[in-house]
Amino acid sequence: MKRDIDSCIYQHGKDILESETFQSMENFMQHGNVSVCQHSISVALESIKFVRKFKISCDERAVVRGALLHDYFLYDWHEKALWHNWHGFRHPGIALQNAVKEYSISQIEGEIIKKHMWPLTIIPPLCREAWIITLVDKYVSTLETVGIRKASDMQKIPAGH
Repeated sequence: MKRDIDSCIYQHGKDILESETFQSMENFMQHGNVSVCQHSISVALESIKFVRKFKISCDERAVVRGALLHDYFLYDWHEKALWHNWHGFRHPGIALQNAVKEYSISQIEGEIIKKHMWPLTIIPPLCREAWIITLVDKYVSTLETVGIRKASDMQKIPAGH
């Protein structure tokens, strides 16, 4: 099953995983010692595990791509800057703007990126794929924040998988 999930992530997200911009997110910490890049891959992996475990009918391609790009904000939100105080509210829109510049984003993928911070985004997700990422992102973020999941525990998706 693990190999099938890795293959799914690589198949649907190869262009994202191999992009220099996505890989540059290794330089930005997300939670604890986990980079934004590692966090995004974890959300993609855990989302597909969730979908398959509960046999949820959905667009797996959109789930993978939305998960990989949900935090595509491309800055270090820990740096002292007044506008970073609003990071939780603003970064979904910034991530969507950045993703649209670099990739062809489906409507569902856009919904995932834009709404993954609900309830901070006020308007709730309107599709099951966005709900999945919203829930799994909170789960993964919690594990990273309290130190249950560390960078050393993170799995990388092998290139050419």
